[in-house]
Amino acid sequence: MKKLATIILMAIAALATTPSLADTYNVRDFGATGDGVHIDSEAINKAIRAAAGKGGGTVYVPAGRYACYSIRMASHVELHLEQGAAIIAEFPTDSAGYDPPEPNPHSKYQDFGHSHWQNSLIWGIGLNDITISGPGYIIGKGLTREGDRRPGIGNKAIALKECSNVVLRDLGMVQCGHFALLATGVDNLTISNVKVDTNRDGFDIDCCKNVRINSCSVNSPWDDAIVLKASFALGYFKDTENVTISDCFVSGYDRYTMADASWQLDEPQAPDHGGRTGRIKIGTESSGGFKNIAITNCLFEHCRGLAIESVDGGDVEDVVISNITMRDIVNAGIFLRLGARMRSPEGTPVGSMKRIHISHVNAFGVDSRYSSIISGVPGHKIEDVSLSDISLHYKGGFKPEDASNPVPEQEKAYPEPWMFGTVPAKGFYVRHAEGIRFDNISFHFEKPDSRPLFVTDDADGLTFCGISEDGKPAMAAGNSPTAR
Repeated sequence: MKKLATIILMAIAALATTPSLADTYNVRDFGATGDGVHIDSEAINKAIRAAAGKGGGTVYVPAGRYACYSIRMASHVELHLEQGAAIIAEFPTDSAGYDPPEPNPHSKYQDFGHSHWQNSLIWGIGLNDITISGPGYIIGKGLTREGDRRPGIGNKAIALKECSNVVLRDLGMVQCGHFALLATGVDNLTISNVKVDTNRDGFDIDCCKNVRINSCSVNSPWDDAIVLKASFALGYFKDTENVTISDCFVSGYDRYTMADASWQLDEPQAPDHGGRTGRIKIGTESSGGFKNIAITNCLFEHCRGLAIESVDGGDVEDVVISNITMRDIVNAGIFLRLGARMRSPEGTPVGSMKRIHISHVNAFGVDSRYSSIISGVPGHKIEDVSLSDISLHYKGGFKPEDASNPVPEQEKAYPEPWMFGTVPAKGFYVRHAEGIRFDNISFHFEKPDSRPLFVTDDADGLTFCGISEDGKPAMAAGNSPTAR
């Protein structure tokens, strides 16, 4: 009976603290029209301020099309977009537009988009306990990747800086400017069941801690789909750490054709002319490090391959990637790069990459120019990497003379596989590395490829077990690959 009484008391207490209907703030009651013509952002901001003034609540956006400029979030507020509701980023005019970008004395260490937050459709700085939820849509038709060349322009769909306890769930997001989400210095971030079909980056998770991304679909042919970063935009070093990414689909189909389910492939190039992007990546901005990352049960399609990059001084440690399926990959299937671009404050040392474990990967239709690459720089090796239970289906088609191609160091280059040119290996090119283990790796080639399966340069302590090519054993355990 005591236990029952305790449960009843707890239930009564929970009911007493559950938000009532009075805690819901309908934006129509604050003057929003939802007609897609009148600018409704001020009405939505009034509703947010009213909710925050009462200690928090849900700002409710009913069905309709709400043309908006900047919406300013507040602590303890949920912005909820009902089914049939769309917040639409309007084009700025000579007299109206988005909030101006705030000053950032550290902007030289990353590009304009990473350095500012207020010039966005929805933004928040220094907030806690906020939620943006669907099933409605955010449509960024008036957003751009431009910097501050014109007053009033909006750069991102959602931008959050130094916030905590943030949830994004059940949203649809289309045509989102530079980023669908820029989260910088956010702790305790959950992104669940969000669909993004955009013209540049999907989720940029920058200097964040304790992040959960699950059950999301991100189509971003012109930039990365889900990318972890650790820039110097905050003015101090902060790692991105304790991150899980699970059960997500990323792709590089034509812009907005995932959203309408037409899945078109008529746009062959991203703006950097490196083929479709649309991948999951760790890096490039890497002044800080990446620690304790797990990526699992994810699908890549018509995009670039899996990439882990530290080029600005950050340490990459304790990364586990498993159960990945990739189809029609336009560059390296697996790309690990420790570089020395060093876009960080003067005196920052070159970073490190160690304890990386990648397993149970199937990649089909991989571009053979770059095979897969593990490359540090002279004096700074990638260490302790294991690759196991991996099947790589390459397109092949290269000749013996391609095995003699020189591979430039490109220490300070922006890290993409094409910076090395066609690599001399058809399976893995490994340079400036030690303690790399290959276990149960199978290679398949659509067309014959005369390059060696493995080529190494300044690589020590490599081990091989269960290597096969087109279904046949390719090398005995412990055999040395071709060295240069």
